[in-house]
Amino acid sequence: MKIINLFVYIICILGSYTASAENNHAREKTVPYQQQKVSFKSGENTLQGILFTPSQSNGKTVTLIGPVGYVKEQAPLLYGQSLAEKGYTALIYDPSSHGESEGEPRRTESAEQKTLDIIASVDYLSSLDTVNQSEIYGLAICQGVNWMIKAVNRDKRIKAMSLVAGHYLDPEVAEMYNGGKERLKEVISKAEKAKEKYAATGEVDYIPIVGSIQQDALLASPHVYDWYIPWENNANGLGGKWENRISQMSLLDIWQADVAKDLQKIKKPTLFIHSDKAASGSSIPKRLFSVIPTSDKSLVWFEDQFQTMFYDDRALIKRAVGHVDKWFNETRNLQ
Repeated sequence: MKIINLFVYIICILGSYTASAENNHAREKTVPYQQQKVSFKSGENTLQGILFTPSQSNGKTVTLIGPVGYVKEQAPLLYGQSLAEKGYTALIYDPSSHGESEGEPRRTESAEQKTLDIIASVDYLSSLDTVNQSEIYGLAICQGVNWMIKAVNRDKRIKAMSLVAGHYLDPEVAEMYNGGKERLKEVISKAEKAKEKYAATGEVDYIPIVGSIQQDALLASPHVYDWYIPWENNANGLGGKWENRISQMSLLDIWQADVAKDLQKIKKPTLFIHSDKAASGSSIPKRLFSVIPTSDKSLVWFEDQFQTMFYDDRALIKRAVGHVDKWFNETRNLQ
């Protein structure tokens, strides 16, 4: 009888030890954030997004916008995750006419609509009980920087912004990407005709986002093509509804833009993160940074990382987010 009681006691002790070990292991494996699909309105369009909610919030919230023709599963996803790991509530989404979001004509880049989408994302975040409305920030990647700059000039609720590897839409950049003034004129002429055709018939002309000059592709770099094309048929297994097309009339808002005019109005704290081989080259971002009138600005220059590394290189993204986090903390008490 004593042997049986001793055996039962040992079993109980072992069970208690195992349960305690499992609980400790579970605590060690606690995820730093939760993510959930959300939707919100931008004008008449319903946009589909992902909201990252940290397990331990730092009280700050960020809305993100990505490269030209992007979907949320691309670059914004890793930035959203990295920010959430640092305690930020972060929102990524498919902009109007792209991915899972509503909007016509499909796959159209509109400066005004992209700006309105950012403002709508702030409306949505401001409606959440968990969000401190005085602690909303903006982060933009690649071409998204141009629309974030416009939104910050129009929406006082965005406290500060960080611009990563910006594809700054500038007349010099337009010529550089299109092989000079003459071809740029041809590109603009075709885009104008496409816009006139849409206005008259409702028919949309499309060009590839990535491809060859002969295809009138927006981006003709082989390296950029190699990065993007697996997304077209989900060959990389990463999801998202990315399509290798953009409406030709979109090129008017892209190649006729002059971001310097918007930067000259900036009054909010602004961080530039760039590198020698990122979009816009090595000199143009520095020139544009110099026209920002506010003294609350910072330029962080990385080495020679190529543009698409800022989209999926996790170590590089964590490094960039480290600077973003430091900047938002430094600017927290400004204004």
